Amino acid sequence: MRQLFLILALLLTVPAWAQDAPATERLQIAAPYIELRTGPGRGYPVFFVAEKQQWVTIELRRTDWYRVRAEGGQTGWVQRSQLETTLTEAGTAKTFRDVLVDDYLARRLELGASWGRFEREPMLKIWTAYRLSDTLAIEATLGQVQGLYSGTSFWQVGLSSEPWSDQRFSPFFGIGVGRFSNAPNLSLVGATPTDANQAQVSLGLRWYFTRRFVGRIDYTRTTAFLDDERNGEYRSLTAGLSFFF
Repeated sequence: MRQLFLILALLLTVPAWAQDAPATERLQIAAPYIELRTGPGRGYPVFFVAEKQQWVTIELRRTDWYRVRAEGGQTGWVQRSQLETTLTEAGTAKTFRDVLVDDYLARRLELGASWGRFEREPMLKIWTAYRLSDTLAIEATLGQVQGLYSGTSFWQVGLSSEPWSDQRFSPFFGIGVGRFSNAPNLSLVGATPTDANQAQVSLGLRWYFTRRFVGRIDYTRTTAFLDDERNGEYRSLTAGLSFFF
């Protein structure tokens, strides 16, 4: 279990991709103020505060951060949530709904975690996926099952097909191969560890929540090739959450 969390922490260090610069747009501050930072993140210090009724101009976008220029020429980064309190030149509230949908449709790299049941035992898995096209992605998964009498860890890689990937609710189908390792508890007399190849098929549903978060539920049927004459059939059902870059 600890190894899974260490791997997840390493994957989270992947830098966010920069987005194309938006069309130049002037916005008027409607809140008491907005904070300009030296870089696109909360870890960067605030160096300037633009006050209510002043105008700022959007110059560049990087994920949820926008580089803006204030009336006095100061240039800094502002989080999207603060810009949502501004007004357009037409006097209407600024909305980023179209930008959020565009992000979802253009998503490429996704990272997530799920919790569920492998047969009757609790299971945790993490995965990362990269979209090769609008409807096809390659996916890698690490998982662990903590049973009453043994513990099982596994990895798998495969392809996932999502025919309606542009919809908020999107079913998908996946196939893949991998390997699993089962380690019986030391208290069991005569039990031996098992390592075997596996293949799996899965059906599932993704649904887009908001911003960069996607929910997922999937049902997987796994075939483990235990030896030349014996296979094992297992079923799992998990639900989880992922986010995309």
